[in-house]
Amino acid sequence: MQDKIIEALRRNAADEATALARQWVEAEPKQSQAHRWLALALQQQGHNAESLAALDQALSLAPEDADLHLQRAGLLLATRQLQDAGTELARTTELDPNQFNAYVMQAHLALAKGDLDEAERVSRVASRLEPDHVQLALVDGLVALRRGDVDRSLGLLSAASAQLPDDPRVLYAVGLAYLAKDHLAFAEHAFRRVMEVAPVAATPALWALIAQLSFRQGQPDAAAEAMERVLALPGGDVPAMRRLAGEAHLEAGRPAEAVAHLRQVLAVAPDDQRTLQALLVAWQRLGTEDEARQTVDEQLERNPGLHALWLARLAIEPVGSDAALAVVERWTGAMPEHLPALEALMRISDMRKDPAAAEATARRIIALEPGRISAEQRIVQALLERDPAAAVAHVQAIVDKAPPENNAPLRSWLGAVQERAGDYAGAIATWVALHNDLAPNRLPLPPQARSPASWPELAPIDGSRTARPLFIWGAPGSGVERVVQMMAARSQAVRGDRFAGNPPDDPFQNYKTLQRLATDELDPAELVQQWRDQLPARGIQDGNIVDWLLWWDNALLWALRPQLPEARLVVVLRDPRDMLIEWLALGAPAPLALTSVQQAAEWLARVMVQVAILHEQDLYPSMLLRIDDAANDPRTMAELMQHAFNLPFPQLRSLGPTTIEGGHWRKYADVLAPAFALLTPVAVRLGYPEA
Repeated sequence: MQDKIIEALRRNAADEATALARQWVEAEPKQSQAHRWLALALQQQGHNAESLAALDQALSLAPEDADLHLQRAGLLLATRQLQDAGTELARTTELDPNQFNAYVMQAHLALAKGDLDEAERVSRVASRLEPDHVQLALVDGLVALRRGDVDRSLGLLSAASAQLPDDPRVLYAVGLAYLAKDHLAFAEHAFRRVMEVAPVAATPALWALIAQLSFRQGQPDAAAEAMERVLALPGGDVPAMRRLAGEAHLEAGRPAEAVAHLRQVLAVAPDDQRTLQALLVAWQRLGTEDEARQTVDEQLERNPGLHALWLARLAIEPVGSDAALAVVERWTGAMPEHLPALEALMRISDMRKDPAAAEATARRIIALEPGRISAEQRIVQALLERDPAAAVAHVQAIVDKAPPENNAPLRSWLGAVQERAGDYAGAIATWVALHNDLAPNRLPLPPQARSPASWPELAPIDGSRTARPLFIWGAPGSGVERVVQMMAARSQAVRGDRFAGNPPDDPFQNYKTLQRLATDELDPAELVQQWRDQLPARGIQDGNIVDWLLWWDNALLWALRPQLPEARLVVVLRDPRDMLIEWLALGAPAPLALTSVQQAAEWLARVMVQVAILHEQDLYPSMLLRIDDAANDPRTMAELMQHAFNLPFPQLRSLGPTTIEGGHWRKYADVLAPAFALLTPVAVRLGYPEA
């Protein structure tokens, strides 16, 4: 009977297998194997609860049968009862320490729980039984993938796939590895193969993943086709999937089809911002603004308190137009105490050259929420135009009311208002006092080394190395973060992790590196090797990285000239006197501790002298990227970087908060005369005017 059941299961004839197993159970109700095979047949039919009951009956007859415990664990895993599955697996290996499959399942269970160390441990135990088993390659490949070692993962999983070319679990894991490697076409092929060999895996989620991969490969038609498959599947026609279908058709240049899908989503999720945004684009392409107005107005009649709907309705009208004003007035009428609505009214009043109305609305906002910064800024703007001293006093009062532990942004703003009021000495005093208060919780200024009389030779580039890493650095106030933002928009190789919560543990992150190089405690070759060793953990497998450095000192050239000649250094630069003011006023990406203007100017002057030496003596393949005229202009910045790197760069909407314009330092010529006396010589040396 067992052979007949096995043969039926192999033919996917689950109904026949179940009938045979029931006959066996009726004939031999005390035979545990009969109940076991009935459980298997029922599981293949998808009757998991009945299957579990049959297994429990089998275990009541043979409680010490490790195979039965293993089968029960597998069923519990399939039904996501992870804790009970773990108990069964532990019982299995307790009864039979040589149950290889139990260890494999334990490893997968550990992976499901995110316990990579446990998965690795169990895999090592299992390898003592079957050292080269393909299932261990699958486990180890998944562990490597979760740890970010994508190349090792792909190697292990590809080897497993060669042995099990039609195993859906292996194929799915290979797809994930290719996806992590950004090999999108290979990932899509792997996921499609999963559905070929296991049609039950053709779920809405997997088809949606394939659609997104098609999107990313620039194949919107294929993405739209995949999403239509999703909607046709049981459980696939849900708002999130229909929205993806609409977005796919929109990307494929079929806005009418997009609207048909997206309107259905809007009917059940009228405040879904992605749906509204896609609908607005589709209506605009179709030129059906009247349909857009009617559709959104119908939703507003039913849902007058939905913020997202009002924003969408406002977006249909020309900015600052009479129609836009009418929409905002309707919005404030429907939601009279909704602050974003009032802020929209305040902004549109300014656009329409009605400053009195804008200020009046700002005061309405403050009455509802005292201290709301958007309204306070508008009131201060009005005061600056008619009474600058009152504007400063107004901001000072806001600062005084704020909790001291949270008032740093307000104090920075106070300095900016003092500057606009013409009180340059007061602005500097405010900013320096803020830096002083923050200094205990900030990084010390990086150390600086003296330039030696001679440098080690710049080594020839090893032709076998294909990597061309790029280091980028800028002193405080240089605006280097704006350049990095542009680079990141173009390349996935950009890493700003040195400024985040989990920076790489390499010599470029350690202030003691200069001292260790000088005392031979750190070998130059070891410095570069430690940096390379950290690259895989940072998601860089081929060595091609754009590495934003926390600090720079020419002493690093003791290692870079002989050990990394193929790299390049980009130094982002502005007039050092402007850099000093921006550093004082706006801080820097690296939160460095300052206690006085003199300290900042002396340190910055020494840093800039090093940059001048680097450039004048051509000590390393490098570029001075001057952004004085581009720091606030995305278009000019894109053009500047395209010219510098001979590559196209995207034009971003914004480069961040507005910074000071080039030459702004002249307003502070008297107040900061001693500091500028330190910085002007090196500024001239770097090509900036003396006055």
